[in-house]
Amino acid sequence: MADPRDPAAEMTRLLGIMAALRDPDTGCPWDVEQTFATIAPYTIEEAHEVEDAIQREAWDELPGELGDLLLQVVFQAQIAREAGMFDFADCAAAISDKLIFRHPHVFGDESRDKTAEQQVADWEAIKAVERAGKAERGTLDGVAMGLPALTRAVKLQNRAARVGFDWPGPGDVLAKITEETAELVEARDTLGPEAMEEEFGDLLFVMANLARHLKIDPELALRRANAKFTRRFASIEAALAAEGRRPEDSDLAEMDRLWDAAKVAERAG
Repeated sequence: MADPRDPAAEMTRLLGIMAALRDPDTGCPWDVEQTFATIAPYTIEEAHEVEDAIQREAWDELPGELGDLLLQVVFQAQIAREAGMFDFADCAAAISDKLIFRHPHVFGDESRDKTAEQQVADWEAIKAVERAGKAERGTLDGVAMGLPALTRAVKLQNRAARVGFDWPGPGDVLAKITEETAELVEARDTLGPEAMEEEFGDLLFVMANLARHLKIDPELALRRANAKFTRRFASIEAALAAEGRRPEDSDLAEMDRLWDAAKVAERAG
């Protein structure tokens, strides 16, 4: 690794650049026009790009992707500073205070000699105190609406499980999946589009619960399934291209055979 840079100096430089970009007289017109709402989607996108670089183990790309994500924090903080709401220092102070409060076994007098189960219980008790301070009274209060739907489903289910609202094990969830599948078929056959959408949502929600019981991250599982589909379909396209053809020049039966061949090749590899 090269000689380490000065984190404080680089952070000061970034904050200055962002302030210059937002200057109404001399800044970038696009940056000046942005608001909390218009920047928020980019924040989510950059977080996904960080995760993608990690999944690909693209370590040379990761500093840049993390920098892009950091820019989103700096951008939002600059907008808030201009509105007299808060600034970057307040953001940094808030997370520092939270980390210290949530780790009394590191920064306080509590013992570090705890089981993993006891640490989880203590963590939840600390977060309950924080939620009480925010006037979050309901069990499900505070689960962010903007999370990816599968992730939010798991978080909602985890919250409900803490107060005993949960199936005993994955077998019970699998039985519920069978029930929800039958209801989806009924909706398709007799109830119409709105009921079908509702039942499909119920089925996805129960699938997320099965992932939770099996200790699977459903977002990660689906991303990997997407990647697998992309690889195998690319193999179909490559096989057809070798004959001077495209998928639209083929048919389902042939493409299905090529799909199976790609699957065999992957497993052999």
